Amino acid sequence: MRVAFINPQGNFDNNDSHLTEHPDFGGQLVYVKEVALALGEMGIDVDIITRRIIDENWPEFSEDVESYHGSQNVRIIRIPFGGDKFLPKERLWPYLGKEFVKGTVDFYKKEGTKPDALTAHYGDGGLASAILSNILDVPFTFTAHSLGAQKMDKLGVNKENFDEFDKKYNFSKRIFAERIAMNRSFVNIVSTTQERFDQYSHRLYEGAVDVKDDSKFKVIPPGVNTKTFTHIPQIFDEDTENCILKYLNRDLNDDRLNLPCIVLSSRFDKKKNHKGAVLAFAKDKKLQEKANLVIILRGVENPFKDYSSLNYEEREIMDEIMTIIKEHNLYGKVSMFPINGQRQLASAYRVFSKRKSIFCLTALYEPFGLAPIEAMYAGLPVVVTKNGGTFETVEGGKYGVLVDPEDAEDIARGLNLALDNFELYRELGIKRVEEKYTWEATAKGYLEVLELALIKREKIYEAFLTGSEDHTLKEKIKNML
Repeated sequence: MRVAFINPQGNFDNNDSHLTEHPDFGGQLVYVKEVALALGEMGIDVDIITRRIIDENWPEFSEDVESYHGSQNVRIIRIPFGGDKFLPKERLWPYLGKEFVKGTVDFYKKEGTKPDALTAHYGDGGLASAILSNILDVPFTFTAHSLGAQKMDKLGVNKENFDEFDKKYNFSKRIFAERIAMNRSFVNIVSTTQERFDQYSHRLYEGAVDVKDDSKFKVIPPGVNTKTFTHIPQIFDEDTENCILKYLNRDLNDDRLNLPCIVLSSRFDKKKNHKGAVLAFAKDKKLQEKANLVIILRGVENPFKDYSSLNYEEREIMDEIMTIIKEHNLYGKVSMFPINGQRQLASAYRVFSKRKSIFCLTALYEPFGLAPIEAMYAGLPVVVTKNGGTFETVEGGKYGVLVDPEDAEDIARGLNLALDNFELYRELGIKRVEEKYTWEATAKGYLEVLELALIKREKIYEAFLTGSEDHTLKEKIKNML
């Protein structure tokens, strides 16, 4: 079987360049890469179809075809569309229907092959897959990762300001694409039951899909790269520890250097609500006595001195954090520094686990939340938002601590609880990941759905050719008159 992952905004490469360090290189790319590699290990041929970029600032994405190191069954196919230069994901929409789809079809024609099935990712991949599915005559699944309607709600989009937001985020195109994808897909793959019923039932998707139709949804949780994010010590952890100690010594008071840390490592995005966690720490004296606050800020060496390299939204978030630090005199209790790449991040989690530290994610809403699962398996107890898929991740609080992201007192309560019960939540978190969240399990879930899609497709064709569906077809046509 050959499976094509349709991911126009992907920008994948062998060295995971810029992965999670850029708004266009977030958790979705980690997800696609890991599922693809896991399928490849099962003997499935996998193509990740994405965009070719010929740009001196992005040299990693210029080759037409690239194979992943150590996986002969997985390759990255880059289709030229939208010009040569890098474009943010919001600016790719005009080029999908013609250039990207045509380029993908032409690639397979030239090669003399085609995929047996497609799996679409994000709204742009969903729209492209709906078109490709018809042209190539193959089924596709749709994994949204996050839906535009929820982002609109969180940004406070309304009739008055819609045009302003639509100009930046292309919500009109995104919602349209998502409606087509969820309607035309063989199955919509969701990470949690909550994602299915809360997100797909939004009023902007009414009529596109019936959330009560079990045949249209499959819950397949993402996994963790257990080779990278592991609680088992690694030989390079000492280098990471020395690096972290350098920053802690720079930022913290001497008498606080041995305290555990509360670690925030999600990307700087307003919906991640860093401000909520910082405010909770600022308002709780007991919490300050127990732990330091650590904020991992990619690409900024010392934000206490300069963070002008951040984009506008990121600077706004940092301005808020700096205001809280100043108003509550948190200097010497907060450390902020960069961590580079997934490997060093995993190593940092293990280093912090040795210090009996905890991971915190107080997002206003988190569709699934791969980051907490990674932290759990690297040995950090987690304190996570109760809003979204994280509720299921920790099974309602059984394997981690849930908090209200808009209540500073509740966040502080959760942080205190996790710090006071470090060993308990550490062991529970590791157990949870081993039982439910591996990429092998995720890949098996995809394979089951795709095999079922192919079986059903064969049965439909067989019934049509033999005429056994004639009566049903006549009734359907009569009902349409």
